[in-house]
Amino acid sequence: MNRYLLFVVGLAASMSFGQQRCGMQAAMDRVLSNPALAPGYIQAQEQMDASMQNTTFSTQSPSVVITIPVVVHVLYKSAVQNISDAQIATQIAVLNADYRKLNADFSTVVPAVFQSFGADMELNFVLAARTPDEEPTTGIERKSVASGFDFYNNYYTSTGLPAWDPYSYLNIWVGKFDDALGLLGFAYLPSSNLPEFDGLCIDYRYFGTTGTATAPYNKGRTATHEIGHYFNLKHPWGNDGSACGSGNNSDGVADTPATSDPYYECPTFPDNTYACTTTANGSMFMNYMDYVNDACMAFFTTGQKTRVTAALNGPRVLLQSSLGATPLSLREIESKKLSIAPNPASDYFTITSTNPVEHLEIMNSLGQKVKEVSLNGNTNVSVQDLQSGVYFIRFYGEGQKYMKTKRLIKK
Repeated sequence: MNRYLLFVVGLAASMSFGQQRCGMQAAMDRVLSNPALAPGYIQAQEQMDASMQNTTFSTQSPSVVITIPVVVHVLYKSAVQNISDAQIATQIAVLNADYRKLNADFSTVVPAVFQSFGADMELNFVLAARTPDEEPTTGIERKSVASGFDFYNNYYTSTGLPAWDPYSYLNIWVGKFDDALGLLGFAYLPSSNLPEFDGLCIDYRYFGTTGTATAPYNKGRTATHEIGHYFNLKHPWGNDGSACGSGNNSDGVADTPATSDPYYECPTFPDNTYACTTTANGSMFMNYMDYVNDACMAFFTTGQKTRVTAALNGPRVLLQSSLGATPLSLREIESKKLSIAPNPASDYFTITSTNPVEHLEIMNSLGQKVKEVSLNGNTNVSVQDLQSGVYFIRFYGEGQKYMKTKRLIKK
């Protein structure tokens, strides 16, 4: 049986296993139980696995930092849940410290025997400066919702705040989970066919380091952990409830020792309680992808960086070319009135623009160029030769100057 299908089976069995801090597996069940979405996940995993077979990293290599545009959607039922811009800023700062291995607690929390495994993930998180419609933004939007609003199920719907283009932005929704769920947050593993609920969904009490941030999850590490999932990192124990040595008891990373279960609170190093193989060093419970308290996790490994890079070169590739974090220039403001219709399109679409479009490129959902067209004054573009799916069109004006990117759905 395909091992990703085994993973699907494992998810269904794990829904009620153990204490929940992270809801990734239950969240992925939304994808894997949907016949229209599950193949996209399986395709992406196979593509990333193939990429990792040929990828190596040197911890001494020059930094090639990738900027990730972030939009924070705040859904609040009361004034206290409407967290401040300052609290959001602290979370962005934590992400940038943790993903660049600049966190001050690295040398004190990570035992000396594990410190050489630590990796700079070379990611920089920035609040969006422009919307998908090329309007200026702070990267934060807010909405007051009813007291009975179901944050867990409806955060991304019209009753909540719909995602900005998930291929070009990291969407983060902040609100309040029902306490009975026992969740801090959840995020989705990458797929070649991203659902409209893709991104991070997190409780307002575990976001950032000030304001409503609540101990022992008040150092911003819930978002660090969940965004690890967003970039294809799994828990060190693989699927919940999987026995050591089983096909589902792996995170696909060679330098994170396998465990049978998550660690909680702040264990004393070394600890072999859940280690699949007992060693003098014990489990790497201080890794960001375990379940310990925020103050007791402090690093990613080089092996985990390999998985993140595979995601960024695969299903998350369009984040690298996104202009979401780049402020609008005067030229872009002048040329932003560009639209296409119909969308979705079956046979063709028509371009309407205040400035002439000379050339365009059509990219598939994996960021691969599938077609380019020189318009020569035409405004109609045929898409009859494209398969059904999601595409991104990059428009260029006079002198091949980039104008903007639009998403197209081909029926």
